[in-house]
Formats: sequence, structure tokens, C-alpha cells
Amino acid sequence: MKKCINFFAIAVMLSSLVFTAHAQGDKSKRPSPPMTASGKAGSAVVTIDYGAPSVKGREIYGDLVPYGKVWRTGANEATTFSVSKDVTINGQPLAAGKYALFTIPEKGEWTVIFNKNPEQWGAYDYKEDQDALRIKVKPEKTSALQEQLKFGVGDGGKVKLAWEHQSIEFTVSAK
Repeated sequence: MKKCINFFAIAVMLSSLVFTAHAQGDKSKRPSPPMTASGKAGSAVVTIDYGAPSVKGREIYGDLVPYGKVWRTGANEATTFSVSKDVTINGQPLAAGKYALFTIPEKGEWTVIFNKNPEQWGAYDYKEDQDALRIKVKPEKTSALQEQLKFGVGDGGKVKLAWEHQSIEFTVSAK
């Protein structure tokens, strides 16, 4: 009888572990679900994969996302930025490939970072010496609230990030 109870306890524990692993593997169930923005910049394909957090009544910039610190520019894993061909970003060259996309928000100017290590969790292992490119952009105040963080790749290679009451843009051009 004791062996039967032990076997039953082990079976319940294993099924619980399998269920938990499966639930954690379903990223769409996260509070900040995975999203993708994709578009063309001339002949180059631009793809941005990110976790999309929501405002939920919180103060975002200067609080949840501190000024002057590297931010993963989304939630969960580092946001990735992929280009299928060599491009320029606001006139600066960037080779074809996949990058982690980080930002350093400031009140008057943001730094946008394309880092050579796209496989990171957040910005915890960020290393500046792995940066492929840094550009500066001006944040814009928006009157409408953007509840969930959103990237878009529009006509002419315009990449836009909007969240809360701010947005930033930069331009991707195929070489």
C-alpha cells in the first residue's frame, strides 16, 4: 500500500511539473504578451519582436522606466530588431542581422541602441562593448494614451515606438 501511495504522489508531482512547464512556455498568457512588428524599408525587411507591457495606471517614464538607465524597451526578453539587408538607421550604417534593441530614455533625448547580443533576458546582461550602433532621437509627447507598448514599421522605413504619452521614431533605409 505504501508503494502505491508513493507512486501516486510522484505521479501527481510529475504531472504538476509538466503542466507548469507547459504554462510557462505559452508566452501569449504573459501579462506583457509577445508582439511582432514588421515592414519593409526599401528592399530590406525589418522585424521587431518585443514583450508589450501595459500602463495599468502607472507612471511610466521617470518611474517604472527610469531616466538615464538602459531599458530593454519592452518586457521579458530583450526586444529584438532584425534587418534582412545592410541598412542605415537615421543615416548611420547597420549590417544585416538580429540585434537586441535597448533605449536610454531621457526627458529631452533618447539613445537607441542596437546591441550584437540579441539573446538576453531584459537588460541584465547588457554590455556596452557589444553595441553595433547608437543613435539619438527626440521623444514626442502624445495627447492620446497608448495603453499597451506598440512598435510599428511604416512606409519609407519609419519605425515608431509609442507607449503612455510618448513616442519616438527613427528611419531605416536599405543601402
